[in-house]
Amino acid sequence: MSTPRNSTLSGDPPGGRRAVTVWVIGVSVYFVAVIFRTSLGVAGLDAADRFHVNASALSTFSILQLLVYAGMQIPVGLLVDRLGTKRVLGIGVVLFTAGQLGFAFSPSYGTALASRALLGCGDAMTFISVLRLGTRWFPARRGPLIAQLAGLAGMAGNLVSTLVLARLLHGVGWTAAFAGSALAGVVVFVLLVLFLKDHPEGHAPEPFPHQGAAYVRRQIAASWREPGTRLGLWVHFTTQFPAMVFLLLWGLPFLVEAQGLSRATAGGLLTLVVLSNMLVGLVYGQVIARHHEARLPLALGTVAATAVLWAATLFYPADHAPMWLLVVLCAVLGACGPASMIGFDFARPANPPERQGTASGITNMGGFVASMTTLFAIGVLLDATGDDYTVAFSAVFVLQALGVTQILRLRRRAARRERERLVASRVETVHVPA
Repeated sequence: MSTPRNSTLSGDPPGGRRAVTVWVIGVSVYFVAVIFRTSLGVAGLDAADRFHVNASALSTFSILQLLVYAGMQIPVGLLVDRLGTKRVLGIGVVLFTAGQLGFAFSPSYGTALASRALLGCGDAMTFISVLRLGTRWFPARRGPLIAQLAGLAGMAGNLVSTLVLARLLHGVGWTAAFAGSALAGVVVFVLLVLFLKDHPEGHAPEPFPHQGAAYVRRQIAASWREPGTRLGLWVHFTTQFPAMVFLLLWGLPFLVEAQGLSRATAGGLLTLVVLSNMLVGLVYGQVIARHHEARLPLALGTVAATAVLWAATLFYPADHAPMWLLVVLCAVLGACGPASMIGFDFARPANPPERQGTASGITNMGGFVASMTTLFAIGVLLDATGDDYTVAFSAVFVLQALGVTQILRLRRRAARRERERLVASRVETVHVPA
């Protein structure tokens, strides 16, 4: 019996209301993790005063957090493949909530660093788990849109930290603001334990034996051999970091100290980045779902637009860039997050279901390694040049050039391999036995 090419295969998850409910619970965990992750972005200047540190030491907070996050991606991918989403998300909630609570009460720079590292470890367990949850509960054709919606939820968490946590910080103080926000972690943990399931009834993955270190090496090696996985990593690397660096730490100091804006106005521009991200995410998700070939043009177009706007802002022939240029810059930075999600749309079809977590972990490392590197470079250059933001932020162009070079090198091999898989899949689909 032949099966129509665009129909849902018998092994495809059905989606539906139950899928939406379970997925929303998983996404709520990621939402809270992003609130905690980006909370330092609105508290950077306060943290410098509280712990009496310079720009390099301040950047260490975010660098350590991202170092832990990036280093955990492949182990977390393997854990998700082995233990399932619910267990890994549960561990993540406990860790990032403890990290946020510890940051609230940290009496010194050292303990604050340890708290951010703990937070980064828990945060690392959320996004890959949510991606896996989407593939287990929704049909494959919904993958690009589901991934973009997950990223949208993360941006909503960023919006909360920008608008709500910033006001709490200056209203009730450091300890109350961070400790109060930690209660959100308790809430999502309860929801996760009571209602989240790894997969729908009848769609449990086939068990496969664990073979220790040999199994781990095979999973990583097999994922890495796929050009689509490596292309996904470099797309994520090149697109995500400009906005991540801006929102996570250096955007507020740049706008206040280099551009002479008030904190309120700078906060409004950070909010614009988040709102733009949410809007562009919806657009990119719909476009890619309908036109798969648009993935690479969208990614490279976002990189080009970001580079042009950064150059125009940094090298504007006046002491301060005009407000209209800063607004356009922040609007374009909002496209970086959705563009980074395209990396997963290259890695996903390149790997079978049992390697999805591992491949997603490899891909997700890209942007966070780039962000960590740029955060460090900006902090060092600011200290070395006496707070010359033009020189410091020029580090962005170096990493963009590296990433684009790798994307162009891998794109043909990844496209050829994807076409081969698609042809093989269609042959199997057409000849499904009755």
